[in-house]
Amino acid sequence: MNDSHHMDHGMKNSMAPTSEHHHPTTSPGHNHGDGMMMMMMDMTFHFSYEHVPLLFSGLMINTPGEMAGAFVAVFFLAMFYEGLKIARESLLRKSQVSIRYNSMPVPGPNGTTLMETHKTVGQQMLSFPHLLQTGLHVIQVVVSYFLMLIFMTYNGYLCIAVAAGAGTGYFLFSWKKAVVVDITEHCH
Repeated sequence: MNDSHHMDHGMKNSMAPTSEHHHPTTSPGHNHGDGMMMMMMDMTFHFSYEHVPLLFSGLMINTPGEMAGAFVAVFFLAMFYEGLKIARESLLRKSQVSIRYNSMPVPGPNGTTLMETHKTVGQQMLSFPHLLQTGLHVIQVVVSYFLMLIFMTYNGYLCIAVAAGAGTGYFLFSWKKAVVVDITEHCH
């Protein structure tokens, strides 16, 4: 018998699952040693409405009606996310206090120094507006991660719901936005 064949056969046997290799923390559908099929997440875009997980293990889409309901819910969640971003920005502008004017030296023409005045606006840390902003920020982060995880199901219907809801929310809420730069953006 050839040594490489013997070594190859030994490697295959050592890598094969055994009945002694049991993880007590695995769920019944994830038993690694008994040849049961493991649940694998589809990593390609698909348009399915059966066995589609939605954020939590007990929340599984299995019918066209459930998919339609999930589409509407995800659409409104994405719209809410866009509205929340604009609402936080608006609240921040309304709650700004402590206006200060600072002069800064800047280089001018021919080696001269010019003084520029900048308006500094801030908030107090232990104030209701700042605590409200903090709470809304946490909600915004959680919603943004939920939307990211929903998109990562690779389900075409749910991905369209996220994109359409975000686009509709932006259309409805951001036209009042004065500043284009968005420093509160997450996961995009």
